[in-house]
Amino acid sequence: MKTLKQIAIAIFMITMFVNCTNSQNEKAVVYMTTDISPEGLVKVYEALGVKPEGRVAVKISTGEPGGKNYLKPELIKDLVQKVNGTLVECNTAYAGKRNTNEAHWQTFKDHGFMAIAPCDLMDEFGEKKIPVKDTTHIKYNLVGDHIDNYDFMINLAHFKGHAMGGFGGVLKNQSIGVASANGKAYIHTAGKTADKNLIWKENRDVPQDHFIEAMAAAAQSVHDYFNGNILYINVMNNLSVDCDCNNHPADPEMKDVGILASTDPVALDQACVDLVFNYPSQEGDDAKALIERINSRHGVHIIEHSAAIGLGSREYQLVKID
Repeated sequence: MKTLKQIAIAIFMITMFVNCTNSQNEKAVVYMTTDISPEGLVKVYEALGVKPEGRVAVKISTGEPGGKNYLKPELIKDLVQKVNGTLVECNTAYAGKRNTNEAHWQTFKDHGFMAIAPCDLMDEFGEKKIPVKDTTHIKYNLVGDHIDNYDFMINLAHFKGHAMGGFGGVLKNQSIGVASANGKAYIHTAGKTADKNLIWKENRDVPQDHFIEAMAAAAQSVHDYFNGNILYINVMNNLSVDCDCNNHPADPEMKDVGILASTDPVALDQACVDLVFNYPSQEGDDAKALIERINSRHGVHIIEHSAAIGLGSREYQLVKID
């Protein structure tokens, strides 16, 4: 017998399909499986029908030590090896165990990523500026210079809450996540400083929407750098209100949802947010805390602004592949 949650999600997906029928050619396709497993991850990737070519970067979060919600090596191993990918990350701009090359490489090792695939700390030896289209807040994006080593990227994100951005999905994983440590400071301060040592001093009076819009601009710059040769995947499990950058994240209050994938990052994050906001909450399985976290940080604005600057569309067709 289907649970109330399964029935409600099914109704939501049917509604989205009906709404898309009249103009589905104008809408991005977002594929979804409720099978959160290595097999499910490969299946939703294959549904996209795009074969990566050349040198493939798989952008993940290694997760701050102490946290337990990051995407585990055993979940992502089959996909990463299928595409012959290299797991890539950049250093953080805050104190912790991922803010130096030595510490971050230890985290790669301790969290098991080096055992499943080649790994690359993209800003280990330097950084480079790449152009942005939306120069409202940032005039360039500052990323790890190893980005030049890749022809294709799979943006493999853990969808969850975030203390500053409201939520983290593929848009955040491609903006803050691909930025070098100094680049993270540049985005967080909406262009005030590109010095990681000044990030918390200079971001104090930055309007929230400016920070979020800077993230959107940075995400677009990476998409453009790869000339659209990027696939986007959000894994909706361990749905804490806190990011994997938190070493003591709050326990999730809602249960796992599934894995979603698209070639459109805006549509993908929108679909995930819609699933959270339309979640059939009940005692012991409640989306209220995550919804509050997203709303209190005006988190949906990254989707709004990304669509406004042309990164993708908020209109989508949700296709279940189970």
